[in-house]
Amino acid sequence: MIRREICRRLILIMLAVSIIGLFCGCWLALKSHVPKQMYVAARGEIPELFGKAYSWMISEKITELDDEEQTGSEKLTGGESAASGEHEKGGRDLASAKETQTDRGPDAGDLEAASPLAAGDGNTPSASGENRGIQGSLDRIGESYRVEYSLFGKIPLAETSVSVVSRAEVYAGGKPIGIYMETDGVMVVDTDRVTAVDGEEYAPAANILKSGDYIRAADGVALKNKEELIDCFNNCGGSDVVLDVTRNGEDIRLKVTPVQTGEHDYKAGIWVRNDTQGIGTLTYVEESGRYGALGHGISDVDTGKLLRIKEGVLYDTDVISVVRGTQGSPGELAGIIHYSDGYAVGTIEKNQENGIYGQISGLPYFVGDMKKYETAYRHEVEPGKASILCTVDGKCREYGIEIEEIRINGKDVNKGMVIRVTDGELLGLTGGIVQGMSGSPIIQNERIVGAVTHVFVNDPTKGYGIFIENMLGQ
Repeated sequence: MIRREICRRLILIMLAVSIIGLFCGCWLALKSHVPKQMYVAARGEIPELFGKAYSWMISEKITELDDEEQTGSEKLTGGESAASGEHEKGGRDLASAKETQTDRGPDAGDLEAASPLAAGDGNTPSASGENRGIQGSLDRIGESYRVEYSLFGKIPLAETSVSVVSRAEVYAGGKPIGIYMETDGVMVVDTDRVTAVDGEEYAPAANILKSGDYIRAADGVALKNKEELIDCFNNCGGSDVVLDVTRNGEDIRLKVTPVQTGEHDYKAGIWVRNDTQGIGTLTYVEESGRYGALGHGISDVDTGKLLRIKEGVLYDTDVISVVRGTQGSPGELAGIIHYSDGYAVGTIEKNQENGIYGQISGLPYFVGDMKKYETAYRHEVEPGKASILCTVDGKCREYGIEIEEIRINGKDVNKGMVIRVTDGELLGLTGGIVQGMSGSPIIQNERIVGAVTHVFVNDPTKGYGIFIENMLGQ
């Protein structure tokens, strides 16, 4: 009997733990679906992140914030503001009073219309006795709202802030661009051993300089390139060289002692780099000429770290051939970058996790054949048919894709969507997504919703995309 009772209790404990684990897993899964910040176009509406299937368990409370509480309500602009006539769903209008709130709990979606509240009457129940609504419209650009989600109206789930902004319009890219960037200092790739004139091996910079360091100056003289650093070492005569270094954003001063490796040669045993170049795709251009491209930052090929740049230039580029992608081997666009002032089309001012940014020159000629699109916010992107704009055969064309998965609150900003190429012509030309197509704009419902960022190595027909919302406003 005692053993039977013990077994019974163990089974109950295991059942309770399983139920708690299942609940926590569901709670975390639902919580991850709520972004910290959302943007809504003027005359739009606060999006419903959870459908009617969850209305019985998830309650939603909307509060309009006053001026002191508003945060993160900067406009996402990209040229001329679009007309403000957005579609609206019935029963989700907001009142104009700042202190007005709404609770939308179980079965709230079944109400034909929410009961209006007088200003300041935040505790007045609706006809249902539990649900309260607000009427009005999201037409005041710059206003912000806090949306709090809870389970069964009791257990806090997550909250997000919603800002009302003017919907941006941008020119969609799809053109290939040649990229040349100079680093902000001479970047250390690695340290190594060198053989001195005495036949011994030394590692002068080991445990002093680190991969990813940026050498800004040597013996007090600012460095423009790696050649100047090499000259400084060769002229040191074996004495200490004082280096001004930036490491992880912090400025430090270090000493290295180069060793003599030849009659007039001294080396510190470091591999360095001060520029990089490549081919990518332009994503968008604003009316002002500001642009965004790639959808991801440019990292050093050896260290994997995002490059700190001093300046850069965009050049006109011609795609001359395509290396098709196959399983396990990503393809690439091969082209000619015209490195001369006459072919420069813009500057590169920022290299960030979400793309490269700068200013296009030669407007309006540069955007002459580019089409202008409204931009979409992440909650407006839908699984299903879409298209990308890219240049693989000398002309920018639109090719069909499928958006298979949306990660509205993913940790990796560059992987908000999973996409698959479905267009037979593009599959025939490239095998799917290839290197050099990063930045190709994604179009859905006549809006630009994002850009291609990565290809799946084991399946070149599939890749990732970034939400255009995460690229605007840079």
